[in-house]
Amino acid sequence: MKLTLIAVASTVVALSFSALAEDMPGMKMDGMESKQMTEETKQAPVANADGTIKAIDTVKHTVTISHGAVPAVRWPPMTMVFSVTQDKLTGLTAGDRVSFSFLIEGGRATIVSIQK
Repeated sequence: MKLTLIAVASTVVALSFSALAEDMPGMKMDGMESKQMTEETKQAPVANADGTIKAIDTVKHTVTISHGAVPAVRWPPMTMVFSVTQDKLTGLTAGDRVSFSFLIEGGRATIVSIQK
């Protein structure tokens, strides 16, 4: 009996939230300013780090780097894979110590610049 009451109560609560959400389109938005996207807010921030190249995959266009903490994006030290264009890898091999800049877009970290 308790399970039936809990199920009914849960359904009523869920439907109440649904009905409340349907009223939202009728909300008055007078006096509320919309945030305009500027060039500054469209671009992902570039972060800088130092690390050691662990592997280079020229087929997948990735480089695996063991890097220190990156405060700009609140990352602890770790080893991870970055997307990279082939031209940026010229002259680099596994084991090289590098300084690099990257940006994060759509959950993917892409190398912007990298040097020994």
